[in-house]
Order: sequence, then C-alpha cells, then structure tokens
Amino acid sequence: MTEIPTIEKPAQRGAITSLIDIVFPGDTNHHGTLFGGTGLALMDRVAFIAATRFGRAPFVTASCERIDFRQPARIGHIVEFTARPVRAGRRSLTVEVEMVAETIVGRQRHTCTKGIFHMVAVPEGENASSYALPVLAPEETREASETVAMVEIVFPDQANSVGRMFGGEAIAYMTKAAFVAASRYSGKLVVLASSERIDFARSIEIGEIVEAVAHVTRVGRSSMSIETKLWSENLLTGERHITATGHFTMVAVDADHRPVPVRDSTPAHPAPYQGRA
Repeated sequence: MTEIPTIEKPAQRGAITSLIDIVFPGDTNHHGTLFGGTGLALMDRVAFIAATRFGRAPFVTASCERIDFRQPARIGHIVEFTARPVRAGRRSLTVEVEMVAETIVGRQRHTCTKGIFHMVAVPEGENASSYALPVLAPEETREASETVAMVEIVFPDQANSVGRMFGGEAIAYMTKAAFVAASRYSGKLVVLASSERIDFARSIEIGEIVEAVAHVTRVGRSSMSIETKLWSENLLTGERHITATGHFTMVAVDADHRPVPVRDSTPAHPAPYQGRA
C-alpha cells in the first residue's frame, strides 16, 4: 500500500492590519474620553480581520487577556488599532493588538493599551475537518510610510436592500482616509475643500473587507491633493479589487478656520500604493 505524503502548508507571515478612526463626541463619556467598551470592540474587530486574513476561514473570539488602559483617547484624536498574529496552532491564533491615540496638531502619539486576543477558526464546508492554519513565519518589521491604509468590514446597516454597500458610505470612508493622510502630512487641522469625480468599478458586498489607501500627491501653499483608492477584499478567498479611486483637496487651517501654510517641504515622489503583498 502506497503511503500518501503529507503536504504541509507553506509558512505565512502575519501581516499587520490597521483600523483607523477619529474620536467624535458620540463615542465619548462625560469626561470627553473614548468609551472603554468602544475601544475594546474596535480592538476585537481588527483582531478578527487580521485573523481572517491570515487563516482565510471564519473566526470567533475565544478570549482576551487582561487589558489595562494606560492613557485615554480624547475627542478629536485619531485612534489607530494595529493587529498582528503572533502565535498559530492548528486552529487557534493569538493576535496582539495595540491602540494608539494621536493628536492632529503636532502629531503627538501615545499608546492607550495593548491586548492579546485568542481567536479560533471555525471552518465550514466539506474540507472543514482537515482544515489547519498555516505555519506562522517570523514577522517582518513594517517600514514607515506616508501612506495611510485603513481597513473596515461592511455591516448590514451600511448596505442597501440588495446587500451592497451604500455609495455614500464608501465615499465617507475614502474621505476619512484622505483626512487622516492630510492631517498626518501637515500636522495641522485640515478641512475638505473639494473632491473630484469618483467612479465605482464594482459593488461591495456585506461582510467584505474594505481598505482605503490614501497618500498626498501634491502640495500647495495651504492645500494638499490626496489620492484615495478603495479596495474590497473577500474575507475567505483574499481576492481583492479596486472598487473606486478618488482625488480630494484638503486645506490646512488654524483654530479660526483660516488657511495656513502646510509646511515648507513637499513629498518628493509619492509612490502609488499597489495593494498588499
């Protein structure tokens, strides 16, 4: 009887996934700081996205280790949640999540908290019994970049009657990415001055990941042009498509909303984002 060789899955790196948001008054308590429950929910969400991208199977949260909030995130802060897989078993995956708050003016950053989330794959279909996670390869250091890449999941309340993401929701998400890119580039308050035509190449289904990728392409005295691409990604197959591309003009302003210079330097040759490896 011929023995069938076992084929091991190739090692796979756990890519860093970032979810970026802005703290609005409705997200805060009476002290003007982000609700702890809201922060925990977003940490769990980005852990789920990172786990699904790694294992390409449905995941559930099994547990999270003790999470202590060191510093709060306040109204107007940009909050970034970064998740990276750090340990993989046969079906269990440990994901480390960090929450960082950032001031728009001056770009002062501080870590709010870190947490460990234990996720478990619950594969479906005829091959579910033989499913196993890939081997987790040593992580790579993420290079600093002026490009903003932020992910989210499309939920039913963001979709129309046939299960497709509302165009307005997609545009709002692209605009938020442009705002974050312009704010980080200038270190100043910015406002939207205009947006060029946005054409949608395909629809986005409920449950898909959307990734908005924005970078500054041109800088004037007080204005910045930002190109934003919206990618859609199937949770289970990893298939990705560019759904829309838009160009936004943001203007740096002072506390009285008067235009101010962006800064002296300009981006030399901003590299277009080609999608994740």
